[in-house]
Amino acid sequence: MTSLLVTGAAGFIGSHFVRHWTARHPDDTVVALDALTYAGVESNLATVADRVTFVHGDIGDGTLMQRLLREHRTEVVVNFAAESHNSLAVLDPARFFRTNVLGTQSLLDACRQVGVERFHQISTCEVYGDLALDSDEAFTEESPYRPRTPYNASKAAADHVVRSYRDTYGLPVTITNSANNYGSHQFPEKVIPLFATRALNGERLPVYASSDNQREWIHVLDQCEAIETVLLKGLPGETYHVGTGVEASVGQIADCVLDELGLSAARKETVPDRPGHDRRYLLNSDKIRDELGWEPRVPFESGLRETIRWYADNRSWWEPLLGRSPIAEGAWK
Repeated sequence: MTSLLVTGAAGFIGSHFVRHWTARHPDDTVVALDALTYAGVESNLATVADRVTFVHGDIGDGTLMQRLLREHRTEVVVNFAAESHNSLAVLDPARFFRTNVLGTQSLLDACRQVGVERFHQISTCEVYGDLALDSDEAFTEESPYRPRTPYNASKAAADHVVRSYRDTYGLPVTITNSANNYGSHQFPEKVIPLFATRALNGERLPVYASSDNQREWIHVLDQCEAIETVLLKGLPGETYHVGTGVEASVGQIADCVLDELGLSAARKETVPDRPGHDRRYLLNSDKIRDELGWEPRVPFESGLRETIRWYADNRSWWEPLLGRSPIAEGAWK
């Protein structure tokens, strides 16, 4: 039996991971921690509420972190906790560095003091900067970090802090850098649920002027399996890329949403790009495939359409969240 602390557990990927892990490892002890900021939804854990211990708390509270780790004899920490909305980071970068950098450092220090057996950091493809649209390159685990926005820089800094605790203190750490996730229960500020919910409410879809910018996409269930694989098979000290090789632009996403819902393409409207808008991300994920045997399973086209239908069928989940986001797209103007 293993004891896990999962931070950011009421968020999109974190809650999927908690549900995934408890289903796969029913004998394990899971503490689900979340600060319940605007994007944290405690009801995301309702189906496993009787199988996990939920704690409302902040990873920056070192005293609380040490107490939880000791009380539950935690062996593994999986850190999903992060501020993650690029547009909000343009207006309020300080909150991103507080949580993503200083919060991660505080959590790492608690893990060092207690002596956990594994610290796993959830990172992003965006730490590497961007690629040209006509490039045939992909980022590898050895690519240099060149973040271009406050959010990207805060995640890059967090990764550096994680590695410093490995090299300085010998803390057993792993990192996964992931492509853009999609799936159910994603807060409606992100592009796929934003488009889906706006379309369902009869509103126009705000498509950035650089509508051909590309993102690599992975279904959140494939992401959860990848993290599980790294925790079970990955080597301490290593970084693994989690990607599919499947790319789609924001314009293509909008078209798919409208097509799935039977709506006209005239529902799209062009809006200005946000500052520092990256052109393209693509990860080389050969390492996790070749060394650990992980492969993505959910085809993008069917996974995307299934996700759109989930939002159509679950208004009761997302409608109460619409007023919670602290930023409207284009507010930086």
